[in-house]
Amino acid sequence: MKVDAQELPARPEARSESDMGKNEDFDRHRPLLFSIAYRMLGSVADAEDVLQEAYLRWRRTDDEVRSPRAYLSTIVTRLSIDQLRSARTRREEYVGAWLPEPLLTEEGIADAAETAILGESLSMAFLVLLESLTPTERAVFLLREVFDYDYAEVSRLVGKSEDNCRQISRRARQSVAARRPRFESSPEQEERLMRSFLAACASGDMEILVSLLSEDVIVWSDGGGKVRAALRPIHGAQKAARYFAVILGKAPPGLAIRRASVNGRPGVVGYFADGSPQSILTLDVEEGSIRAIHLVVNPEKLENVPPLAEEAR
Repeated sequence: MKVDAQELPARPEARSESDMGKNEDFDRHRPLLFSIAYRMLGSVADAEDVLQEAYLRWRRTDDEVRSPRAYLSTIVTRLSIDQLRSARTRREEYVGAWLPEPLLTEEGIADAAETAILGESLSMAFLVLLESLTPTERAVFLLREVFDYDYAEVSRLVGKSEDNCRQISRRARQSVAARRPRFESSPEQEERLMRSFLAACASGDMEILVSLLSEDVIVWSDGGGKVRAALRPIHGAQKAARYFAVILGKAPPGLAIRRASVNGRPGVVGYFADGSPQSILTLDVEEGSIRAIHLVVNPEKLENVPPLAEEAR
C-alpha cells in the first residue's frame, strides 16, 4: 500500500522544533512537488514513491536550507529523472499501448496536484505527447514551460549549465509543437461531445458514433497485459466505432458508468457491480470532433480510483 509522506511514522527525534519545521515545509510544498513528479512520470504511484523518498532525504538534512522549495524541487526533479530512465526500460517491455495512470481531479487526491497548474499540461494527451522527450528534456520543458522556472533555476534543478538548458528547452519545444494539435477545444465543446459519445454508445447507434469521430481518430487502449485490450492503437472512425461496439457487447454484468473529471478534462469511470473501478476513458477534441480516445483498463493503474459508494450503485 502506498503511504503519503505525511503519514510516515515519526522517528523519536521528530518532536524537535527543527523536525516539526521540516514537516511543515514539506507539507507546504507537497502540492508543487507532486505536480512535478506526476507530470514527469505519468504515474500517481511512482510520483508518491518519489515524494516519499524526497521526504526521507529532507528529514535527514542537517544543514540549514535557505530555500526549502528550491531544495525539495531539486530532489524531486532528479529522482523523477532517474525513475523515468528506469521506467523507459520497463515500458519497452510493456504489453500493448502504454498510457499514463489517470488522475481523478475532483477527488481528494486532486489536492496533491497543484490546482493552479491544471489544464492542458495535466491532460492524458499532453502526458502521452511528453513520452517523445528524453527524461532530461521532459524535466527542462516542464520546469520552464509549465512551472515557469527561469533558466538559472532550471539549471540548478537538473544540474546542467544555463546554455545547455536553453538548447534542451528549444529542442523539446520544437518536438512538442510538431506533435501538438493545431486547434484547441473549448470546455463546452468537450462536454457536448462527451455527452453525445456516451449517448451513442448507450443506444448502440454506430452511425451517430462515427459522425462524432474525426476520420483519423485514434483509440489507445491500455490493459498492460493484465486484462484484454487492443494491443495496438486503432485508427479511423469506422474501426474505432466497431471496436466500441465489440467491447460494449462484452461489458461485465452490472457495469456502472459515472462521469468524472480526469486529468482536468471530462472523463468517464466504469465500475464493476461490486463498486470497484473497471476502466477510465477520456476524449481529445479538435475542430468539433473526437480526434483521440484514451481507455485505461489496466487494474494496476486504477488502484488510486476510489470505489463507487454503495448507495450510488
